[in-house]
Amino acid sequence: MTRFVRWTAVAAASALLATGCSGGSSDDAEAGDKSSGSGSSAASGDSATPLPSSLTSQKLDWGRCKATEDSPAPGDEWQCATLKAPLDWAKPKGRTIDLAMIRAKATGDDRIGSLLFNFGGPGSSGVSTMPWYATNASQLGERYDLVSWDPRGVGASEGVRCRSDKEIEASESVDITPDTAAEETAYFRDAAAFGKGCQKSVGTLMAHVSTTDTARDMDLLRQVLGDTEMHYFGISYGTELGGVYAHLFPRKVGRVILDAVVDPGADSEGHTENQARGFQRALNNYLKSTGQGAEGGTRKIVDLLKRIDASPLRTSSSRKLTEALALIGIIRPLYSKASWPTLTSALAAAERGDGSELLALADDYSERDASGRYGTGTHSQRVISCLDDKQRPTLEETKKLLPRFKKVSPVFGPMLGWDTAGWCHDWPVAGQYDTPEVSAPGAAPILLVGNTGDPATPYEGTRRMADELGKDVGVMLTWKGEGHSAYGKGSDCVDSTVNAYLLQGTVPKDGKVCS
Repeated sequence: MTRFVRWTAVAAASALLATGCSGGSSDDAEAGDKSSGSGSSAASGDSATPLPSSLTSQKLDWGRCKATEDSPAPGDEWQCATLKAPLDWAKPKGRTIDLAMIRAKATGDDRIGSLLFNFGGPGSSGVSTMPWYATNASQLGERYDLVSWDPRGVGASEGVRCRSDKEIEASESVDITPDTAAEETAYFRDAAAFGKGCQKSVGTLMAHVSTTDTARDMDLLRQVLGDTEMHYFGISYGTELGGVYAHLFPRKVGRVILDAVVDPGADSEGHTENQARGFQRALNNYLKSTGQGAEGGTRKIVDLLKRIDASPLRTSSSRKLTEALALIGIIRPLYSKASWPTLTSALAAAERGDGSELLALADDYSERDASGRYGTGTHSQRVISCLDDKQRPTLEETKKLLPRFKKVSPVFGPMLGWDTAGWCHDWPVAGQYDTPEVSAPGAAPILLVGNTGDPATPYEGTRRMADELGKDVGVMLTWKGEGHSAYGKGSDCVDSTVNAYLLQGTVPKDGKVCS
């Protein structure tokens, strides 16, 4: 079972996060961080234990980056290192884990400091994504060291694999919109099996990969890099992570950009409904661009999906295009307007009975290569988000949601409605929070960039984040565009505003609009 509508810069994403850190905010961890941790530490109360110097004074051994199974080695300008962080932030002198890092040093003389990037997910690898994304940030790289990392539970930082490639491919036959009692049983059996596979793979770490844990890792990283303030660029889920960081460490907030903003006030059900609305809105805009009416075009796609659900389509390989794969294939091109023609071609082929093009899009989304090997980003997503997310809707509760979700989105609503119950079903570790706490009174201004056509993080969340960060903290910049995120997507207005803020500290007027 694949929950593909999650928050990520390069693929996609949907339910997360952490509320909750207890009441107050915290100062520098070196002075004794007093905010609650995660897992058992959250239950046991605040920790006033200062971090040991073995953590805060560690020296990073930057060296040449090596190629991995997933990506070739980046160019000579990139360096890699390993940071040690506590497994359990309530026991900072206990066992440590390794976090993989990457950087390119500032190319100019007027260096500001480090600019830390998180590309979303949760589950996106910063180590593999940073060199690719850096083409968008060439001006920023003149005055900042461009830095990213694989968060705990991701990629080279104790990354997880909950299923073999064969098991992933076999699960593609599970009906993600069950129509019978037998299909419901198979759906939930598959969900429970995934959780057990994660537990076997991850072990103790499974209770220590929350968004709060990662926010604390970020502040340790800031200290070890030698920065007095956190300069940060968070995209998609990375905006939620940035908000949690700002809540925990408001006095350490430097220049922070949150692009493609997640609504911090929505619980799991609310996020899922938001995304149903966002993806349907993007699909409607796509359909209008092709000359079809949104209503008629939607009805045609719904009919196609019903036929595929009843009888999966042939493809150019031995695999069949199931309803789940078809939905992933439709969603993938909605992340970028430049991909809309690809969707037109894939839908036309599917109408002719050939599912090859939609399957290729789904495989791209799922990081499946030609040899049948899958990436593990969705595994990390699930382990992190199910630790964050306290809600566990029952089958009965889910069935009550379905009519509303279907009304919001005839195409995506049914799948997303079922997903609320299946994603963390019978999960081995209890969830921590309903919604995240992101209030950050006293923090420096944080620039929030919202795209009115964003499918995965609908624009309305930008205003909600600004409100929850607090007065004089959240500053909104709106782009009237399409696709997921805004910076580097072709708007000179957006790019120049973001660059002026990060490079010169120029805060735009709240509510500025780029068309």
